[in-house]
Amino acid sequence: MKRIKLFSLVGLLILYSCSSSEYWKLRFEVPTKAALNLDEFKEIVITKFLVKEETKQFNLNKELTDYFAAELERKFDGNISPSTASLEKEELFQNEEFWKDLSSNLKEAVFFTGSVGFTEEVRKALLKEGKRKFEDPFPSGKKLVQRKFYTLNIDIYIIETQSGKTLYKRNFKETKSYKNPNQTAFFAFFDLMQSVKDKLLRNLFGESRIQERYIIK
Repeated sequence: MKRIKLFSLVGLLILYSCSSSEYWKLRFEVPTKAALNLDEFKEIVITKFLVKEETKQFNLNKELTDYFAAELERKFDGNISPSTASLEKEELFQNEEFWKDLSSNLKEAVFFTGSVGFTEEVRKALLKEGKRKFEDPFPSGKKLVQRKFYTLNIDIYIIETQSGKTLYKRNFKETKSYKNPNQTAFFAFFDLMQSVKDKLLRNLFGESRIQERYIIK
């Protein structure tokens, strides 16, 4: 009997909240915990990335490493430095001896490395045209539309120089479509990198997230 009364009360509250038109919209910061304590290190060394899918329109590796270097420099108190090391196969990320040999003179430092793929795809579809405002003796038809889809797929590794052990690994995959047939891959790359950067820095440094909540009267 008590359970029936409880369900009835919950139902009444839901109906009341749905019928009410008064509400308050609240915005507040939600703190997140950092996935890795980078304060323990004095230097982040950024290597060239293993490129799985290349674009011919610009130097993907250079733009990627330059972008990460600039963004990490804003958040990290230590030094950000480049490495000339290049990666030729995926297995090297798990090879601790490779990273130890690469960094015999580096102490209290980590490698920032990974793999990347950037692809462009053109898709076509038949879409039904919207209804016209005025009466039209001709029926609405369908039109062929074209969209450009870009996908950025990045695996990020943070590897300790002295032990060669992976301290952090995460995959980021971002896809976005553009109506503009002349949309450039260069613009799309930085558009997608913005999403990757926001997620990565929030994850690494524990930045707060803005969330919205509604209180219904």
